[in-house]
Amino acid sequence: MKRMKVFLFLALMTVFILQACSTASNNSTEGSKEGSKSVGGELIVLRASDATSLDPHFITDIPSANIIHGKVYETLVAFDRDRKIVPLLAKSWEQKDELTWTFTLNEGIKFHDGEEFNAEAVKATFNRILDPATGSPQRDKLSMISEVVVDDTYVVTLKLKNPYAPLLSILASQEGSIISPKAISESADQLATNPVGTGPFIFESWKSGQAITLNTNKDYWGTVPKIDKVTFKIVPEDSTRLAMIESGEAHIADQVPVTDIARIENSSTMNLFRTEGLAVEFIGFNVKDSLLSNVKVRQAISYAVDREAIISGIYNNVGTLANSAMSPKVIGYSSETKAYDYDVVKAKQLLKEAGIKEGTKIKLLTSDRKERINMAEVVQSQLKGIGLDVEIQVMEYGAFISEITKEQHQIFISGWGNATGDADYNQYNLFHTASMGAPGNHFYYSNPEIDKLIEEGRTESDQATRNEIYKKAMQLELDEAVYIPVRNYEHLAVYSNGVKGFWLDASNYTMVSGVEIVQ
Repeated sequence: MKRMKVFLFLALMTVFILQACSTASNNSTEGSKEGSKSVGGELIVLRASDATSLDPHFITDIPSANIIHGKVYETLVAFDRDRKIVPLLAKSWEQKDELTWTFTLNEGIKFHDGEEFNAEAVKATFNRILDPATGSPQRDKLSMISEVVVDDTYVVTLKLKNPYAPLLSILASQEGSIISPKAISESADQLATNPVGTGPFIFESWKSGQAITLNTNKDYWGTVPKIDKVTFKIVPEDSTRLAMIESGEAHIADQVPVTDIARIENSSTMNLFRTEGLAVEFIGFNVKDSLLSNVKVRQAISYAVDREAIISGIYNNVGTLANSAMSPKVIGYSSETKAYDYDVVKAKQLLKEAGIKEGTKIKLLTSDRKERINMAEVVQSQLKGIGLDVEIQVMEYGAFISEITKEQHQIFISGWGNATGDADYNQYNLFHTASMGAPGNHFYYSNPEIDKLIEEGRTESDQATRNEIYKKAMQLELDEAVYIPVRNYEHLAVYSNGVKGFWLDASNYTMVSGVEIVQ
């Protein structure tokens, strides 16, 4: 029986602020000019695109989750800067057996609408996401929970259907956000635009396509932020975002084109934050498409894409060459899986065997990020070399997400931002049959053998055995050319000299609770 050590929340916040995790030389925002002082005020964070939803049970992308996770909403447990699980809303927990986890909750916490946080609130939250009538695309991520039992006012037990090794990691992710039971019972349909949690920031407003504003929760149960509010402004143009940081009009931009790195590093008013990420960028195939349902066509395209040229030419070697859809920082990663080498001769041979005529047209879909548009143009050129005529389709991010859930696309450029750091979050959401569509399987790939391996990986408690299971699954996915792994992420953000205490975590969440604006 395993008991987890209790940590004080204030100690957690100190860890958040003081530890360093970035891989860059200028990896901390702690330093400030001598004599500077905190001025409170409004923190302005620039973003390239708007959120798709603010309801954690319906968010399926990191950029949207970034607005509310750890800010408006909190979870039972959390990741610290070293990706270790630490207490948050729950002050301790006990795994009584493989199927039973009991959490003792912190007392005296209020939701933003005045409701008390307790075991009943935890039960209401998980019952909502698990109820098929809710229609949550996140339901399968927590489907291992069979029952939520209220043992006492501040004690709750999660009973599982099957053993689930990474339970704490999924509870620490945005899917585990605890929602006000009053909001669930009285206005659940409004949670997409009016989130109600226990976090250090309270939702104020969302002007679609313009900005989302959060006010500091002055009655927050933990350490109250030193800023008065944070506004996420939507600024699609890369150059405009950078100019606003440089001039002091805004404070942070968490989506930085690699072409701007030198400019930022040479600036006297801007700073660059870099950290290795959990995400992988890839070129995906809709395997249900009439053309791409032929594995030889997918393999041919995989051979025709020069991935190393993309890393060096498009990304200026920011990030590393991926060998699967799983980052080296994710638990369950294998360095032994092998993607397709660049081989134009082999690509042409496979297209010929598949009976594909030269000049065959195919569509390549991407969001409107600068690097991805550039990547699409490179892929277009490379596939022209094997006789495929590629039409590039560029969409705003929200429209892109909507499009790849409709099953009508062909090839697409995307990425998967692993929120838990565990292989299950990667494998189940990207490749399991149950995840086709909105949950994450935009390949529309279904393979009973893969499903079985993923399910085995979920329930296996021995990590070495899990690693072997995932290695087998990942190689089979590559052999069947479901996707082309391109790049292991390195996350970038730019911030002004007036910002202290800001950092990005490995999932690319913008951590602002400890931020100060100084002058």
